[in-house]
Amino acid sequence: MKIALNSPQTVYRKNKGLLEALHIDGWLLLGILMLLAGSTLLVYSASGGDWDVVYRHLVRIGFAMGLMLLFAQIPPNILYLFTPWLFGIGILMLIAVILVGDVGKGAQRWLDFGPVRFQPSELMKLVLPMTVAWLFAHSSFPPSYRRLLFGAALIAFTAGLIVVQPDLGTSLLIAMSGLFVLFFAGLPWKVILGAVFAAIVSLPIVWHFMHAYQKQRVLTFLNPESDPLGSGYHIIQSKIAIGSGGIEGKGFMGSTQAHLEFLPESTTDFIFSVLAEEFGLIGVIILLSVYVFVIARGLYIATQAQDNFTRLIAASLMMTLFIYVLVNIGMVSGLLPVVGLPLPLISYGGSALVTLMISFGILMSIHTHKKMLTK
Repeated sequence: MKIALNSPQTVYRKNKGLLEALHIDGWLLLGILMLLAGSTLLVYSASGGDWDVVYRHLVRIGFAMGLMLLFAQIPPNILYLFTPWLFGIGILMLIAVILVGDVGKGAQRWLDFGPVRFQPSELMKLVLPMTVAWLFAHSSFPPSYRRLLFGAALIAFTAGLIVVQPDLGTSLLIAMSGLFVLFFAGLPWKVILGAVFAAIVSLPIVWHFMHAYQKQRVLTFLNPESDPLGSGYHIIQSKIAIGSGGIEGKGFMGSTQAHLEFLPESTTDFIFSVLAEEFGLIGVIILLSVYVFVIARGLYIATQAQDNFTRLIAASLMMTLFIYVLVNIGMVSGLLPVVGLPLPLISYGGSALVTLMISFGILMSIHTHKKMLTK
């Protein structure tokens, strides 16, 4: 009896056909799975081998993957139709946070729906760039100053609602996601340079209105050794962990800073420090290489998009991911002030992971549907 074996080429074509039928981009999925696999190992190590934490992390990954698959099935023209409504709902929820929001860790950032506690600012990380892209969907490039001014007003209004929660770090990052859309839409360099100059000039005013804990974060960033057992403790311990890893690291489960509980928030905001201590410079380079691969694939998808709306969304989402990675690594390395931002696809947590996976689903939809917007 002869047993028919499929050749590698046949298996590849079958798998590719299945991914295309599910509207999944194989290369992007590969990069995401590599990051999530590394995340699971790091969460296990940082938690001291706590399988309950790992189980909850895997459940969140499964839920987020399901949402990615769901959004990959939604054609971009459907997203275009619903974008203004999503923006309106998001703004109403941000206003509701200010009026009746749930308070946690000294900030009023959540809406409590009984079994679900939701942070609307996470939704706006996706909705704001989609809304600004919607505004320029049928605009010629470069767009008119009136349209650019209106887009800037939407960004400022949304960021302002988040600032008063207070959540300055998230508001700046969300504003960046919208500003990336303006940049890719053709924002003139003289406007960009003028905005940078205005931001620098307004720093004393911004400092005056900052909360005490926000000012302390900046002062700690400038000189963490001034209060080594207080506000500077976190960043000092993080830098010790990163530096002690050397070139090759101490090995898996070898993070003494995390296991002896010197490193705070080791499974969330400071998980990069655990990676650097256990896998050293080599592990850091591998992680950054995978991030570069994912971002490059996303930008390639942006170049292949067939309309302004999808092109601007794809480019903005990938540049926003780049900023999140840059800010987290800069934060735990002492190069930027601590803002409480998780490392994308690596840190333990639900809200940020769900938002990221939905954004990847939108990217895959853009790449696989290849539909022009109805004009």
